[in-house]
Amino acid sequence: MGKASVKKDKSIYQLAREELHLSRAAATEYIEGNADFPGMSGISAYQLEKIENGKVTVQPEDVIAMAKRYGKPELRNHYCTNECPIGMMDVPKITCGSSIHEILVSMAVSLRNVNHSKIRLMEILEDSSVSAEEAEDFKKISDELEHISMTIEALQLWCEKMKVASE
Repeated sequence: MGKASVKKDKSIYQLAREELHLSRAAATEYIEGNADFPGMSGISAYQLEKIENGKVTVQPEDVIAMAKRYGKPELRNHYCTNECPIGMMDVPKITCGSSIHEILVSMAVSLRNVNHSKIRLMEILEDSSVSAEEAEDFKKISDELEHISMTIEALQLWCEKMKVASE
C-alpha cells in the first residue's frame, strides 16, 4: 500500500477504502473487477481521488460499485441522503453503527407503540381526513411509523453487510 493519508476530514468513500487497507490504485482494480456491473467503465485512481476529496460530483454508478466491492452498503444510503437531491427529500438517513440487538429492540418498541395506537389510527382515518383535534395524535402515530421504516432500513443494511461478510 502507498503512503497513508493524514488528512483530517476524510470523506466516507475514502474511509471505506482505507478501512480495507487499499491504495487508490488497488481500489480501482478492485472496483474494476466487479462482474456484477458489466459494461461499467470503472473508476480511475485519479477519478477516485477527486471523488474522495469532493472535487467532483460522485455518480450513482460509482457509489454502487464502491458499496458493492468494499462491502459497505451504507455508502448508498449516504449518497442518497447527502448527495442526491431526490434522496435528500425522500430517503431516511440510516446509521449502521447500531448493533443487531439495538436494531431489534428499537423495532420491538416501535411495533408495540404502533400496535397500541392502531385503534386510534383507524378512528382518525375512518372519514379519510384528519381533523384539527386528531392532528396531534396522527402526527405521533406517523412519526412512529417513520421510525419503524428507518429501523427496517437499518435491519436490511445490517443483513446485507452480514451477507457480504459471509461471502
